[in-house]
Amino acid sequence: MVNFTVDQMREIMDKKNNIRNMSVIAHVDHGKSTLTDSLVAAAGIIAMANAGDARLTDTRQDEQDRCITIKSTGISLYFEFDPELSLPKDADGREFLINLIDSPGHVDFSSEVTAALRVTDGALVVVDSVEGVCVQTETVLRQALTERIIPVMTINKLDRSFLELQLEPEEMYQNFQRIIENANVIMATYQDEKVGDVQVYPEKGTIAFSAGLHGWAFTLTRFARMYAKKFKVDVEKMLSRLWGDNFFDRANKKWVKKEKDGVSRAFCEFVIKPIKKIIELAMSDKVDSLVALLATLDVTLTTDEKELRQKKLMKRVLQKWLPADQALLEMMITHLPSPATAQKYRVDTLYEGPLDDVCATSIRNCDPNGPLMLYISKMVPAADRGRFIAFGRVFSGTVRTGVKVRIMGPNYEPGSKKDLNIKAVQRAMLMMGRRTEAVDSVPCGNTVGIVGLDAVILKTASISDSEDAFPLKDMKYSVSAVVRVAVEPKNPGDLPKLVEGLKRLSKSDPLVQCSTEESGEHIIAGAGELHLEICLKDLQEDFMNGAEIRVSNPVVSFRESVGGVDNPEDTAICLSKSANKHNRIYLYAEPLPSGLTEAIEDGKITARDDPKIRTRTLRDEYGMDEDAAKKIWAFTDSGSACLMMDRSKAVQYLNEIKDSMVSAFQWATREGVLCDENMRGLSFNITDVTLHADAIHRGAGQIMPTARRCMYGAQIKASPRLLEPVYLVEIQCPETSVGSIYGVMSRKRGHVFEETQRPGTPMYNVKAYLPVQESFGFTADLRSATSGQAFPQCVFDHWETMPGNPILPEDKMVYDLVMSIRTRKGLKPNVPSVDNFYDKL
Repeated sequence: MVNFTVDQMREIMDKKNNIRNMSVIAHVDHGKSTLTDSLVAAAGIIAMANAGDARLTDTRQDEQDRCITIKSTGISLYFEFDPELSLPKDADGREFLINLIDSPGHVDFSSEVTAALRVTDGALVVVDSVEGVCVQTETVLRQALTERIIPVMTINKLDRSFLELQLEPEEMYQNFQRIIENANVIMATYQDEKVGDVQVYPEKGTIAFSAGLHGWAFTLTRFARMYAKKFKVDVEKMLSRLWGDNFFDRANKKWVKKEKDGVSRAFCEFVIKPIKKIIELAMSDKVDSLVALLATLDVTLTTDEKELRQKKLMKRVLQKWLPADQALLEMMITHLPSPATAQKYRVDTLYEGPLDDVCATSIRNCDPNGPLMLYISKMVPAADRGRFIAFGRVFSGTVRTGVKVRIMGPNYEPGSKKDLNIKAVQRAMLMMGRRTEAVDSVPCGNTVGIVGLDAVILKTASISDSEDAFPLKDMKYSVSAVVRVAVEPKNPGDLPKLVEGLKRLSKSDPLVQCSTEESGEHIIAGAGELHLEICLKDLQEDFMNGAEIRVSNPVVSFRESVGGVDNPEDTAICLSKSANKHNRIYLYAEPLPSGLTEAIEDGKITARDDPKIRTRTLRDEYGMDEDAAKKIWAFTDSGSACLMMDRSKAVQYLNEIKDSMVSAFQWATREGVLCDENMRGLSFNITDVTLHADAIHRGAGQIMPTARRCMYGAQIKASPRLLEPVYLVEIQCPETSVGSIYGVMSRKRGHVFEETQRPGTPMYNVKAYLPVQESFGFTADLRSATSGQAFPQCVFDHWETMPGNPILPEDKMVYDLVMSIRTRKGLKPNVPSVDNFYDKL
C-alpha cells in the first residue's frame, strides 16, 4: 500500500531542509531502473516482492520491451527516516521528500540526462561491479559535476561477483578498490573549486554496495553499527577499520596493518564472508542451517518464505537482512545536499543576470516568498493526446495555480519582447512516474509539472513573475544531433498530420531537431541510429495517430570551415559591390585560433561576457590580436562557433549597417558555400567599407546580399574545408576478438588509439575513433566479425577536418562527398567559383 498522501507530501515541500532532489545516472545496463524499484517499493508504490522486476520508472511499453530506459522519469517519494539513525544537522523532523529522476544510460539519450541533472542537486552514480567505470559513466559524471551536482556512488550487481564470477573475497575487494579509484579520478578531474572535494569513499558512507535485481544493498556504516554494538566499540572507529589495509588477527584478537597467514582483511572478514555464507547456504538449499545463522542476525523467516528455494530464497533473505532502500536512503539523506544548501553554490551556474539582484538572492536563499524563478527542463507528453506537461524545478518563490507568469524562451533578451510570452498557470502537479497528482502550489526547492504552458514553450524555458528577472542559463548537451533523415507521408493527404506531428516530436525530446529544407524536405536530426529509431516510432504512433511515413536513409550533418591562406603574401581579401554599385565591402576569412572554437561551443566565451574580460582572455589564452578581440561584432546564433570582427579604420556610417552585416553573417554561416551546411571555427574580418552618403542607398536590401556574397567569396579564397563528426567508440571484448576489431575499423576509416586489459579478467577495453558517416551498420558488422563477442558504445566526440580541398576534383573523396550532398539538397551540381562572388580588386 502507498504509505503517504499528497497532503503529507505538500506539507514537507515547505521544509526545504527535508527535501532531496536527485538523479540516478550511469552507463547503459548498469542497473539504474532496477535499483530505483527498491526505493519505489519502500514508499509502498509497488510490492517489495516485485522490486527489481517491475521497473516502474520505465513508463513506456518500448522501454519495457527493450529493457532500456529511453526517457528520464520523475517520481516523488515520501519517507520516514529510521529513528535509530542520527539526522543531518539542519533537518526539520524525520519525514523526508525525495524527488527522484531515473535517467537513461544509452549515449543516444544523453540529452535526457542533462535535462534531469539541471533540476536536481545530487546524483546516485551506479557502476556495474563487473564492467566497472565505462565511457558513458565518465560522460554523465562530467555533466553532473559541470552542473555542480554532488555525487554518491553505488557499486551494483554484486550478485554477479558472488554467483557468476565466484570471486574470492580479496579479489572482490581489489576489484571494488579499482572501480572507486577510477571513479574518483574522473571526479577529481572535473570538480569545481566552489563545491570542494566531491570524491567518494566507502569509509565515509558515500559508497554503497548493491544488487538491484535482488533488492539488497549495504553501506559500511550499517556493518559498522552492527559490529560496534556487538564488540562494544565506537561506530566511527569500527567504520574506519572496515575499509583499506586493516586486518584482524583472530587468534590474538587484535588489529594489525599488514597481511600475513591467518590474518584476513577486515572488509573480507566482516562484510563479504557473512554475505557469501548466506548465499552459499541459500543456493545449496540448506534451509535449517540458514535459519540458524539468520537467528544470530535477528532475521526471521515466515513459513512461506522457508518454502522458497535457491535464488528466490537468497533474494528474500538478503532483502530482509540488508534492505536496499534503507542503505540507499540513509546515504542519500545524509550525504546529498538539500535545495537550501545546494542553491547557495549553484546560483552562479544557473542565473544569467547580476548575482546580487533580487532574483539571484532569492535563488541563493531558496526563498519561497521571493520572486518566482522556475526552469522548465523538458516537456512530457500528457495522457490526453497532443498536450504536454512542462516539467521543471522551482528555484525561488512559489508557483500557484492560476498565477500569471512571464515565459522566457531560449532566445529571450532581457529588456526586449523577443521570445517572451505571458500566460496563466492552469494547474501545478507532482510527477509520480506514470501518474500525476494535482497540488494548489509548489514552493521553491521542488520539482513540478505545469499544465497550460505547452502552446508557448518549445523545449525549455525560464519562468518568472518579476519583470526585472533575467532568464536561467540554457542547458549544454554532451551530444550533437548529427544524424539526419528526411520523412514524408506515404499518403500525400497526411501532410498536415506530419507537420503537426513534427511540432509535437520536437517538443517531446530535448535534443531532436525538426526542420524543413528549402527543397520542401522535412528533416529529423538525432544523436544516433537508436535515437532516430525511437523518434520516428513516436512520430508515427503517438503524434500522427498511426499514419504511415516514408523515411530516407540516414545522412550525417557536416560543417564547413577554412584552412587559411598557405602563402601569407597572397591576399585573401574579397570585395563585393552592392547591386546599385554605390557600396563596397572588403573582408577576408581565416580559421579561429586553436582551442577557441571548443571554448565558444562549451560556453566559456559568449556574446554576453563582459567585453573587457573577454578581450583579455582572447589575447592572453588564444593569442588573438587585441584590436580584433575588442571589436567582435557577432557570434553565430546556431552555436557553431564563428565570429565576425570589424578590423576597419575610420569608416563613415559603419554603425548604421551593423545590423544588416550581422544578419548577412548569420545567414551565410547557417548555409555555407560548399553544400549549405553550417560553418564552424572561422572568423570573417571586415577590413574596409565604402558607403553611399545617402542612407536610402545603403539599406538592408543593398547591404545584406552583398555582405553574404562577399563572405562566400572569402570562404572559397581561404582554402575551404569540410569537417565531419567523429564518434569515440568504446568496445568491450575478449582477447581473441581484438584482431577482428582492427579489421572492421580499417574498413570503416576508423582507427584504434587505446587497448587495455581489464585487470583480473580476460576482457579488453578498446577505444577508437570512427567517422559518424561510417557508423551505420557498424554494430552489426562488428558483431558478425567477432561472433557477437564485442559490444560497442558510440558517443559523439569531435569534428575532424577531412583531408583535401572540396572544390578540387583531384581531391576525389571529399570532392565526391560535397557533390553528393549538393545533389541530395537539389543545389547546382558544381560549387560556384570565386568569380561568382566577388569583384576584382
